[in-house]
Amino acid sequence: MRAVSLPDELRAVVRDYLAGRPGASWREFARDVGVAGLLVPEECGGAGCGPAEMAAVAEELGRVLSPHPFLQSAVMAVEAAVACGASDLLAALADGSSTATVVLPGDGGLRLADGLLTGVVPYALEGELVLLYVGDALVEAVPTRREPYRTMDESRPLTRLTFENVPVRRLGDGASHARVRDLGIAALAAEQVGGAERCLEMAVEHAGRRHQFGRPIGSFQAIKHKLADVLLLVESARSAAGAAAVDGVFAAIAGSYCTEAYLTAAGENIQVHGGIGVTWEHPAHRYLKRATSDAQLFGPPQAHRARLAAHVFGDPVPLVP
Repeated sequence: MRAVSLPDELRAVVRDYLAGRPGASWREFARDVGVAGLLVPEECGGAGCGPAEMAAVAEELGRVLSPHPFLQSAVMAVEAAVACGASDLLAALADGSSTATVVLPGDGGLRLADGLLTGVVPYALEGELVLLYVGDALVEAVPTRREPYRTMDESRPLTRLTFENVPVRRLGDGASHARVRDLGIAALAAEQVGGAERCLEMAVEHAGRRHQFGRPIGSFQAIKHKLADVLLLVESARSAAGAAAVDGVFAAIAGSYCTEAYLTAAGENIQVHGGIGVTWEHPAHRYLKRATSDAQLFGPPQAHRARLAAHVFGDPVPLVP
């Protein structure tokens, strides 16, 4: 008998929890399952897990289009805090009592002078604490204003952050931004795999139930081929996502491939469902919206392929933006 791995056990626990308590808050989720401190070192009050466990949780969150801030808080903010040794921040993040978001270089027009931060971050993932890479530093600052957007994908809220001569708390240097970005891409890729897999499941279920000309539409060759193609995309995306946390090359591969796989799976799910798939009542449109917004979160697939060009062809485009 094959032993059950920790990621598989964690995946099952998270899936059961999300199914049984779909309205649970982030703090309840963190308390009951411990996902907020998944990547936090044990000596700082966390579980001390790694990329495989992170991917398992992210995949399950992606399956249900969860709004929980796992990506920005439990992955990116934790990685940034670990890199600079901010133990107090790690403790707050580990138990879910605080959430955080990370602003990467180039995500906003910011200026840090004499310990005061000025500028605007046009689009930021939601988080109570704001960590920003500005110049050669990682700082924490309280925005002067937060302006939430009404976004197409309501399952992943975005906010405009304004800073007007705000004093900052310097956490460390900015050298960790590349690793934080790549880990974020890896977590997003796992989410995309979960969403794409759920789209495939919905399409297969519908193809088995829906009858035309006296038989299930899933028995028609055109539908079979469509579903087989999506299955190949999902499994290939899972392989890409699994390697994404290794380094920038694999993160760029996952950022490109998983994004396009999710977009295709979400679109084909709607095609298989036909008319019902484009109605407001059916969840298919919500997955297409998430896939579309995900395609811009760390840059479109073309941007990830441009990063790969530097590695493959010696192009001047850097692997780390």
